[in-house]
Order: sequence, then C-alpha cells, then structure tokens
Amino acid sequence: MTLAWEQVVIDSEDVISQGHWWADALGWQIIDEADDGIEIQNPDGSHPTILVLAVPEAKTVKNRLHLDFVPDDQAAEVDRLISMGATRVDIGQGEQSWVVLADPEGNEFCVLSAR
Repeated sequence: MTLAWEQVVIDSEDVISQGHWWADALGWQIIDEADDGIEIQNPDGSHPTILVLAVPEAKTVKNRLHLDFVPDDQAAEVDRLISMGATRVDIGQGEQSWVVLADPEGNEFCVLSAR
C-alpha cells in the first residue's frame, strides 16, 4: 500500500482573498474556485496542490504545521511577500537563517536561505 501526497489545506475565513494571495505569492494557477474553497497548483501540474478551505473561525494560535520555501534570493523574496501583505512573525525562533512570515490571515510560513 502506498500513499500519494495530494494537497495541503489552509483554513481561511476569506477564501477568495487568501486563495488569490497564495496563488500570486507562489506564481501558481487556480484550478478550482468556489465560495467554500480555492485550489491552486504549480503550473507544471505537480502535486501537492494547496486547497484554501473556508472555516468560520479566525486563527488563534501558532500553526502546528507550516510551509517552508527556498527562494533564489531570500531578502528579495521576503521584501516581495511583505509588499504583498505578509508580515514578519516572532514565534521565539531567535536569530536563524530563515525568516518567519505570516500570510494575511496569520498563517505562519518560513522563507529559508537560498541553497
């Protein structure tokens, strides 16, 4: 028996805004859009996809799971994401080589240093 990783789900109060934010941030395409969810996918068609799913409540605590991204230029990518509405977050990480950001609804993710 095997498992295939299909998607990552991000809970959201404002599915339309969040789904489009993540699509723009990643340069991914929207492959399904409804009032209760937006699914985005890498333009190369690979998986996993990201499903931004409607929930009635706001985020209240630190994520138990988060996404890590590796850019070509960490500083430029952090600046770009902040200009799009992301914010820097201090979750007690101290001085590290990665930068913790939050999307417009407060979901944390990391921008790692280039490899």
